[in-house]
Formats: sequence, C-alpha cells, structure tokens
Amino acid sequence: MARMTFKAGEEYALKLSQLAAGGEEIAKKAVYAAADIVTDKIRENLKANLAGSERSSGALEASLGITPIQSDKDGFINAKVGFDGYDGKGVPNQLKARVMESGSSAVRKRPFVRPAVNATKKAAVEAMQQVIDEETKKIMKG
Repeated sequence: MARMTFKAGEEYALKLSQLAAGGEEIAKKAVYAAADIVTDKIRENLKANLAGSERSSGALEASLGITPIQSDKDGFINAKVGFDGYDGKGVPNQLKARVMESGSSAVRKRPFVRPAVNATKKAAVEAMQQVIDEETKKIMKG
C-alpha cells in the first residue's frame, strides 16, 4: 500500500494561522490608510473655504487630525477624523467646524466635510483593500 505525505498543507495552515494572528494589525493599517485619504480631502476643502479670509488664524486647519485607531466592544476597528482643541479666543475648533459645515443664523453654511467624505469613499475603500492585499501577500510568501 502506497503512502503519501503533503507538507504543503501544513505550511499553508501555518501561514493561515499567522494571517489570523496578525488580522487586527492589518485591519488597523487599512483603516488608517483610508482615514488618511479622507483627512487629506477634508483639509483641502477646508483650505478652499478659508482661502481669502483675513480672519483665519490657521488654528482650525492645524487642529484637524485622526484619533488613535481602536477596537470597539463589538470588535469593529475604527478611527475618527475631527477637530481638537481651542482657538486663541477659547472657542472650540469643533464648534467652528460645525458652524462652517452646517451654518447658523448668522453664518451661511459652507460644507467641507460631507463633500470630502463623499468624494473619497471609493478611494478609501480601494486603499483599504490594497493594504489588506499587500499585507496578506507578505505573510503568505514569507
């Protein structure tokens, strides 16, 4: 009776377990890549809104950033893009951004966040897919 042994299956199983072990780290890299694309577009739109404004101190643009990437209680990995801190007069940058985005009784709305999110959705998804593919290839070849 003939006997055959396949080691490729064991190697493949080992690589799959390595991929599973590094899955959360890969997902965090992918989320950061997408958040970076969206943040860049928001910053670009914000600059366009503030262009020519003599009252702009640059505090709002400087306060735009990405939160540290975290896993929530349901296992979703996420990051938030937003504004932090206060301007020189003590006004929260989040409030200034919200007024610019949605307007108020005294200020007309000049949306810059929603258009940026809508414009970059496809690119962000593609960036996440690319990161996941690259990281998977590294593990599976290594």
